[in-house]
Amino acid sequence: MRMRKLSPKTQAGYIRVVKRFAAFLGHSPDTASSEDLRRYQLYLVDHGISSISLNAAITGLKFLFETTLDHPELLTKMHPVHEPRKLPVVLSREEVARLLAAIDNLKHQTALSVAYGAGLRVSEVVSLKIGDIDSQRMTLRIRGGGNR
Repeated sequence: MRMRKLSPKTQAGYIRVVKRFAAFLGHSPDTASSEDLRRYQLYLVDHGISSISLNAAITGLKFLFETTLDHPELLTKMHPVHEPRKLPVVLSREEVARLLAAIDNLKHQTALSVAYGAGLRVSEVVSLKIGDIDSQRMTLRIRGGGNR
């Protein structure tokens, strides 16, 4: 995992997944069958695991069987769960106006107006400087914006 430069958090997550799978099996995972993997996925689903946690478990087991043990054929019955993306709540004009009117501090009201109106993250609003505002072209220069 270190050679693939996985983060320490990812490494810990994969190890946790393998430990839980080994506990489910009652023996070493390197002797598991594809049916054992399928039964484990069903066990997780039946015990109410979230889609995100289920997919994380599948990814950890995939690393174990494909990369570490070189047995990718065992994963044929393991399929990640598609989680439909939920649309964010969009406030009406009246709700936004009430929200902004509830803020007494002009500086905070301005920051929230810019954040909401331009769809910025807090870190992006905080890093804004006067020179980043081009009122002629009605544009903002965003520093340190990440991928979305």
